[in-house]
Amino acid sequence: MAASVSTEEPAVDEQSWVEANQAYLVASLADLSATMRSEPSVRPAEMEPPAALETLCASFGLSAFERAVLLLCAGVELDARFASLCAEAAGDPNRRWPTFGLALATLPGAHWSALTPDGALRRWRLIEVAEHSPLTTAELRIDERVLHHLTGLRVTDAKLTGIVSPVETAAPITPGQRPSAHELVNAWRSAEQLVGVLTGADRSTRIAVAAHAAQDLGLRLSLLEATTIPAAVGARDELARLLERESALGTTAFLVEGHDDWSLVDALVATSAARIAVSADESAVLPRCPTLSIEVPAPTATEQRELWRTAVGPDAPIEELVAAFDLSATVIGTAATAAGGDSDALWSACRAVDRPRLTAHARRIESTAQWDDLVLPAPQRRTLEMLVAHARHRVQVYDDWGLRMGRSAGLGSTALFGGPSGTGKTFAAEVIANEIGLDLYRVDLSAVVSKYIGETEKNLRQVFDAADHGAAVLLFDEADALFGKRTEVRDSHDRYANVEVSYLLQRLEAYRGIAILTTNLSDAVDTAFLRRIRYVVQFPFPDEKQRARLWQRAFPAETPTADLHIGEVAKLALSGGGIRNVAVNAAVLAADAGTPVRMEHILQAARLEAVKSGLPVASIRPEAGA
Repeated sequence: MAASVSTEEPAVDEQSWVEANQAYLVASLADLSATMRSEPSVRPAEMEPPAALETLCASFGLSAFERAVLLLCAGVELDARFASLCAEAAGDPNRRWPTFGLALATLPGAHWSALTPDGALRRWRLIEVAEHSPLTTAELRIDERVLHHLTGLRVTDAKLTGIVSPVETAAPITPGQRPSAHELVNAWRSAEQLVGVLTGADRSTRIAVAAHAAQDLGLRLSLLEATTIPAAVGARDELARLLERESALGTTAFLVEGHDDWSLVDALVATSAARIAVSADESAVLPRCPTLSIEVPAPTATEQRELWRTAVGPDAPIEELVAAFDLSATVIGTAATAAGGDSDALWSACRAVDRPRLTAHARRIESTAQWDDLVLPAPQRRTLEMLVAHARHRVQVYDDWGLRMGRSAGLGSTALFGGPSGTGKTFAAEVIANEIGLDLYRVDLSAVVSKYIGETEKNLRQVFDAADHGAAVLLFDEADALFGKRTEVRDSHDRYANVEVSYLLQRLEAYRGIAILTTNLSDAVDTAFLRRIRYVVQFPFPDEKQRARLWQRAFPAETPTADLHIGEVAKLALSGGGIRNVAVNAAVLAADAGTPVRMEHILQAARLEAVKSGLPVASIRPEAGA
């Protein structure tokens, strides 16, 4: 038998209702006391909205006798006179508690089925029966959570501590998200008791939407982490019953937060008639449950502007914030509070939003690199500047000027940087991130790619979900590990390797920020992939003129140097990364010798660089004809 779950609670002044409810409970106890003493009794007048005692009886389908048993157990906890009444009725001054035998003897309409294991009182844990005693003489006690409910208190069941956590306040949602909340309300009101599966937006927004739906029904929302669901059937069924009891008490709706393995969630929800919704980064599969998929939209650029204006006022750099970040109402409020009105602090707070989540598979690179530090031919430099411009004006172009045209993919800035090692690919990514004021995260593809089927996609999803607010530039080093020539399908692993690549491309196209892939082997990248990358930049090995510019920047003003001939060292066939290594090692040699950096230190360091790279020393000697 499922408990009846009320669909909404009339709006009423909470304090007035609590006072009236307590008065009704006191009157009901007085009525019961008179009945047990065989005195004239008067049942209290009905309340509007109904008292907690009456809504509980209706929700669980209690008979008049079951109602009286529950009320008797409550009376012993709330009024010391009921203990004396029980002792008097039992004819024993030491038996100051209710028993089933006492209830059968003193309460009207008594029936044995009231205390069977499947009867409402015991099935829903409304009362507890003391163990190791005959049923008719065992002590009956009211469940603490039920007692609090009868008195009008809204508290979390102690049995659910550590399993569910109440959402104290419903965070703001935007007008565009309000329909999602209405859909969830309708799912909970439906005869089938549909389970709303919330996807889209971010976690905080999905929670806010569910909290507003619960609020519309006069409920509060509690979160249930999927990892806390017991695997043991008995424990899981008990949890399902407690959740259903909370819903039947008319106080709580639940949002189960997602997990990759939905089987336990499916088993729990299928056995509980509680008001439950599910929050998932991607669609949840619940084959045993009637579900309603609800896509929660992220705030539009217009909505984000309004949220920022409300949070920080019109003088903040709102256009820049909306262009750089794609944040929810909750996160905008958190960032505004953390910044305390300081524009620089506001930008930093937005950057910090997803740092903890990104560090699982990526490493943040600190950089102060500037455009002037980057030595590249003019065409490549212009492409990089275009990439930055695209990131800065994405919202204006796609949203304000209408070039989105209904599309959700391909709106970000994806780039492939190709070229030999040390030619400045990573350094260029640092310049770009610093120029637009965002964090740069290097994604370790060797850690992301897994031999286990499905794990690579899971790891990639975690990276993109964490960065999806646009608060980071993602750098995928050595992308040819995934983007090489497409695998000929010989077995299931080959087939899945191609699925992984397709998934990464899909996420890259949907990513709203900047994603940069680098490769030392441009020819190894499948041309089919290149067509789906917005910007492709080839980083050439620097010529002598470019090497001279790199050498001019190699030693800061603080570094003591003597008799360096830039024109001569520029003849050494070194990449930008090689020049950096040689400069540092030359400085070490000079420091060890106690002298300024001289030409001999540079040449000695250049020979070390050749040995380290496995190259013949001649390969980095002055070029022929110099």
